[in-house]
Amino acid sequence: MLKKSALRRILTATLALIIASILYFFPNNNTLYNIKQNTNYIDINKTPIYLLNKENYLIRTSIVSSDKDEINQIKYLISSLTIDSENNENLPKNFNPIIPKNTKILSLSLENNLLKINFSKEFLNVNKDQEEKLIESIIYTLTENKNIKEIMIFIEEKKLEYLPQTNIKLPNTLTRDFGINKIYDLTNIKNISKTTIYYIGKEEDLVYYIPVTKIDNNQNNKIEIIIEELKSSPTYETNLLSYLASSVKLLNYETLENTINLTFNNEIFSDFNNNNILEEVKYSISLSLKDSLHVEEVNFLVDGKVISTFKGN
Repeated sequence: MLKKSALRRILTATLALIIASILYFFPNNNTLYNIKQNTNYIDINKTPIYLLNKENYLIRTSIVSSDKDEINQIKYLISSLTIDSENNENLPKNFNPIIPKNTKILSLSLENNLLKINFSKEFLNVNKDQEEKLIESIIYTLTENKNIKEIMIFIEEKKLEYLPQTNIKLPNTLTRDFGINKIYDLTNIKNISKTTIYYIGKEEDLVYYIPVTKIDNNQNNKIEIIIEELKSSPTYETNLLSYLASSVKLLNYETLENTINLTFNNEIFSDFNNNNILEEVKYSISLSLKDSLHVEEVNFLVDGKVISTFKGN
């Protein structure tokens, strides 16, 4: 009897040890679930950047940037715009940086919305036909940051006042008013107007935007100019596209401090059943208004109702 009792205790202890070993080496579903719950994910942001396409237009696309520090992000963007930089691998395929290779940032500071960048002398090694686009690319990329309104460029501590090849005089501070991909259609030197309009480009599956600053004598309201330009095919270049149908009518508009309300007929819809506006249409109009009239928000209305809103980038 004692032998059987002892044997039973031994078997029970052995079985308990086996079960404990199984639980230790093969965790249950709850354990696995808790491991998944504690996984940390990196928050990845996309930042606008202006690069050259194969037609030599500066285009607006975006790159991934996970650095939250403002100064580090500025340095990252400048490095991404620099030819043969290690950050070029992050650029979308078929688009090119423009800052001459081996250019270094010697120092930079951001204070009161003014960014000062001191470059090494390699910055001056730019081709004559690209030096204006070099300035445009830097301005438009960095001023996507709402804390940057103006830029000053220095070369080895000396302020850059003239473009090195064409000797074009630069303004005291560089802003988006400098324009981008400029096209001139002037009949006289009085009453000059600048309007920047964003067209659409495609590279394989990637949709991007091509800003064009028209410099002419058109004194019409810029909102009307932008809508009419996007409704019609550009006569100067056939590779600039717009998806805004010619049947779309701007019925009314209201300009507030930082907001524009646009009222359209229902031809603005890409799908009448769902009352949707194409993203490409919304971005083309909104980016154009943002640059030309310095607004932060655009509301799209049909029949007195807000259908869609564009804010920020």
